[in-house]
Amino acid sequence: MTVKIAPSILSADFSRLGEQVQEAIAAGAEYIHVDIMDGHFVPNLTIGPPIVRALKPLTQAAGVLLDTHLMIEQPERLIPDFAEAGADQITVHVETCPHLHRTIQQIKSLSVRAGVTLNPATPLETLSEILPFVDLVLIMSVNPGFGGQAYIPTMTDKIRRLRDYLNERQLARVEIEVDGGIDVENAAEVVNAGATILVSGSHIFNKYQSVLANIVALRAAASREA
Repeated sequence: MTVKIAPSILSADFSRLGEQVQEAIAAGAEYIHVDIMDGHFVPNLTIGPPIVRALKPLTQAAGVLLDTHLMIEQPERLIPDFAEAGADQITVHVETCPHLHRTIQQIKSLSVRAGVTLNPATPLETLSEILPFVDLVLIMSVNPGFGGQAYIPTMTDKIRRLRDYLNERQLARVEIEVDGGIDVENAAEVVNAGATILVSGSHIFNKYQSVLANIVALRAAASREA
């Protein structure tokens, strides 16, 4: 599979968010990643459906997926709001969903792609019964809550084991998204382990280079042999 780039707006300049998202789209990003944090499940508070709604015209016009990652407790309460706001893909944490199959069904019933997320210390075995029902698995390669953290090296083996497990179960269609500390130094390692979607925030939205230059560099790095 060709790797896809998902810039995370968590690291964007919110005073010119629309402009930066348009720069990412023009640079070839396939997804725009929106991190929703509630200050309870993770120690940070971010944004809600109005931002998703505001970004939807930009992503829809370009054919780019609006990728919404719910790092919140009881996500089933807000899933309809994010779907109505225009999310193309909604990902929930296995740690917050005691009735995970029901939550995935809820997302699917709203004609939205459904994903499930694991924190770094959560074992892959927790996904064994839900994998046939999801479109993607998001592996957190940092502890969620803040941007700019360093990649946890042991997550590479976790990605590899997940890819092997999906292939063994004839579920190669399920995408593997990786979020946390992704940069030009580790992109090839992560992709060669089996990732198909790279989420990157502070590597793409920063003061050192343009969004275009950063996405081009990340994509080139991801295509190299590890």
